Amino acid sequence: MRGTNRARIRMARLRGLLMGLLALATAATATACATEGGRPRIVVTTNILGDIAREIVGEEADVTVLMKPNADPHSFGLSAVQAAELERADLVVFNGLGLEENVLRHVDAARESGVATFEAGRAVDPLTFRASDDGGPDEEEGRPDPHFWTDPDRVRKAAGLIADQVIEHVDGVNEAAIRANADHYEKSLADLTTWMEKSFDRIPEDRRALVTNHHVFGYLADRFGFRVIGAVIPSGTTLASPSSSDLRSLTRAMEKAGVRTVFADSSRPTRLAEVLRTELGARVRVVGLHSESLTAKGEGADTYLRMMRANTTAMTDGLTAGATGD
Repeated sequence: MRGTNRARIRMARLRGLLMGLLALATAATATACATEGGRPRIVVTTNILGDIAREIVGEEADVTVLMKPNADPHSFGLSAVQAAELERADLVVFNGLGLEENVLRHVDAARESGVATFEAGRAVDPLTFRASDDGGPDEEEGRPDPHFWTDPDRVRKAAGLIADQVIEHVDGVNEAAIRANADHYEKSLADLTTWMEKSFDRIPEDRRALVTNHHVFGYLADRFGFRVIGAVIPSGTTLASPSSSDLRSLTRAMEKAGVRTVFADSSRPTRLAEVLRTELGARVRVVGLHSESLTAKGEGADTYLRMMRANTTAMTDGLTAGATGD
C-alpha cells in the first residue's frame, strides 16, 4: 500500500515537472515570436536627423529620437533606458563628427554589440572649420564641421543615404514605400533650396555677412555665398567660452565689415551675444535662430523644413534691416 502511494506521489511530481517545463517552453516560444514579429526599431540621436528619418521611414518602422526639443546637441546626455535602446535597435543613425559629445560612446558600444550604425555627417562630404574674418576659430581650424544640415543640398544626400541604410539593415520594411517616401522628401528639400536662394537674393552683397554665437553656419555660408565674419564663441561647440581677446577681435572685425546683427542659437541663452552690445553700442541687433535643435510642436521650428524656412526669414530680415538702417 505504501509502495503504491509513493508511486502515485512520484508520478504527480513528474507530471508537475513536465507541466512546468512545458509552460516555460511555451513562454519562451511566445517571447521569441513576439520579438521576431515586433516592429523594426530605428534610433536616431539628434532631433533634426530624427525628423528627416521619420520622413523617410514613414509607417515602416518605429523611430526613436533621443534628443529632446530645444536641447543642445553638444551637451545632451542619455538615461540608462535610452542607452539600452541603442543596443536593441536594428539601426542607429547619428550625426557624428564630434557633435553629440556625450552620446558617441553609447553609439560606439551599440556598434560593438553588432548594431548597424550610420554616421550621416561623415557621409555627405563634410567641410572643415576654417579661419573667419576675426581670425578664428584657432582650435577648430582644419577639423571636420558637423553642422552639415545648414546646407539643404547635403541633407538631400543624407536623406537618400538614410533610405539606403534602412533598406539594407532593417528587416521587414517595404523597400518601395521607403523609396517613395525618400523621393517625396527630396523634392521638398529641392523646393526648400530654391526658396532659400530667392530669399537670400534680397540681401545686398555687402551685407551677406554672418556673426553667430558659435561657428555653426559654415555650410550655409559655403552654399549660399555668405562671409563668416566671426562668432562670439570662436569654436564649433557651445561648450567653449569666449575670452576678452576673442570679443575684442570679433568687435574689430564687425566694425570693419559694418556688421550690426548677431545671430544667436535658440538652444543656448543669448547672454554671450548680448555682450557685444556693450562693445558696439545699442545699434547691435541680436536675432534668434533655431540652428541646432528643433522646437517642440507648434513652436515654429518643429520640423527640419520649418526650421530652415524660419531661419532663412530671420536671417534675411535681420540683414536687410541692417542694410536700411532700421
